[in-house]
Amino acid sequence: MTAMRADALWNRKLVLRAAAQLFAAEGLEVPLGRVAQRAGVGAGTVYRHFPSKTILVEAVFAQHLDDLVPAADRWAARASPGDALFGFLFEVIEKCAQGKYLCDALMADRSWPHATFAAAARRFGEALDRLLRNAKHAGAVDANLRIDDLNALIAGGATLRSAHPSPARGTRLVWQVLDSLRRPSVTKDTGLRDDERPESCAACGSPLRVKKAGRPAIYCSPACRQRARRRRLMS
Repeated sequence: MTAMRADALWNRKLVLRAAAQLFAAEGLEVPLGRVAQRAGVGAGTVYRHFPSKTILVEAVFAQHLDDLVPAADRWAARASPGDALFGFLFEVIEKCAQGKYLCDALMADRSWPHATFAAAARRFGEALDRLLRNAKHAGAVDANLRIDDLNALIAGGATLRSAHPSPARGTRLVWQVLDSLRRPSVTKDTGLRDDERPESCAACGSPLRVKKAGRPAIYCSPACRQRARRRRLMS
């Protein structure tokens, strides 16, 4: 009996994986027969686990949302509150850009009468809300920023990322959008003497222009600052 349960769970995972791949590549109109073929199981196996196409779509949506929750915890554990929020948002945007149906899940009508999807959406929302609250508490973002703002940003960022002909420039634009949400830090006198001020960019090594007031520059351009931030986030 235990072996049969394990076998059934494995077949369900195969069907979900196959459906996710086909939905990402071809959209949600893929017939269940194709899903069964890709999963290497019979059509009866698919229908036993997912009696209708709607139930299968819901399960795929829910699985992807659930897969994102541990990523939020990882970001919270390894980065400052602001960087954790933006790093997680960027990761979600990247995954959304790889499959529009995931963004459809995030932006879906919450009136769906499906308990599986509703529970996964709640868990994802709670994880995102924890990161947002931490970032607000740290003063990294505006106090008026809301979860629905972030969900809309994810959808828009994924569209921008996937529509741009240059993946590198698309990624850069997404980071610029995310950076626009940061609350600017207050400029303070660093007390550095002229001989202590950095002379070259910390990212590319280019000479820095000397500033007569405010904090001394560390990077020669916004692009270098973003490049250095990405390196810190991914380290």
